[in-house]
Amino acid sequence: MNRYYLNNNRQANGDQEVHASGCTWLPNENNRIYLGTFSHCSMAVLEAKRKYPLSKINGCYYCSRDCHTS
Repeated sequence: MNRYYLNNNRQANGDQEVHASGCTWLPNENNRIYLGTFSHCSMAVLEAKRKYPLSKINGCYYCSRDCHTS
C-alpha cells in the first residue's frame, strides 16, 4: 500500500500527475493534494478523477508507470 498525491501544478501538456510517496518527483507539500492510501496507482488515478472530473489526470512516469498514459 502506498500513499498517493496529486500534483497541483500541471505539466506542459496539461496533465496533473499522481505520485506515490517516496517518488523523486513528488512535489513539495504546498504543491500536492493527498488522495489516500491505495494498493495500486490505478485506484489513486480513479480517486483523483472522481475528485477533479474536469482535470486531465495521469500517473507519474517514474513512480506510477502502469498508470502513465501521456
